[in-house]
Amino acid sequence: MSKPTRSLTRADWLAAALDALLEEGPAAVAVQPLARRLATTKGSFYWHFASRDELLRETLQRWEAVATDDVIAAVEASSQPAAEKARALFARVTASSARHPGQLSLLAAAATHPDVAAAIERSTQRRVEYVAKLLHGAGLSPAVARRRAILAYATYLGHAQLVRTSPDVLPSTQRTRRALVDEMAAVLLV
Repeated sequence: MSKPTRSLTRADWLAAALDALLEEGPAAVAVQPLARRLATTKGSFYWHFASRDELLRETLQRWEAVATDDVIAAVEASSQPAAEKARALFARVTASSARHPGQLSLLAAAATHPDVAAAIERSTQRRVEYVAKLLHGAGLSPAVARRRAILAYATYLGHAQLVRTSPDVLPSTQRTRRALVDEMAAVLLV
């Protein structure tokens, strides 16, 4: 007699899809590979979703929530001044790009897909706005804070690319990684 398997939920499919998105990019958010990953049939998928496009849209929304909204909420939970929150954010996102080195590259490579492009645009706008808010709160004028926020985000994207393609050029110890974050904060907060 075979063991009964637990019924998969919509959340199970979304969690597997988010993992696939982070590991392999939007193309991996596909019914058959996810069914194999979950050791189930495609029928289970269609019980919860009308189409692959619906799954992709919801997975991208989950990525936005986890990779943007949750990060902002965690930084905001601190009672530190804006400059220290900015430093904490820079440390957090550079560490995050090391944990998921291909995430941004994989999404950017699929940016011709309208849902992927829209998610990247929303996330980028939200991130830049938040950094600008922190920098303004640290004493920069709104215009300077906005420009520096764009510079900070471009730096983050460059860091993520280095993690993926040339990790040996990045600091390798906790002390040197902290020094890099401090230097970035010093440049952006002046």
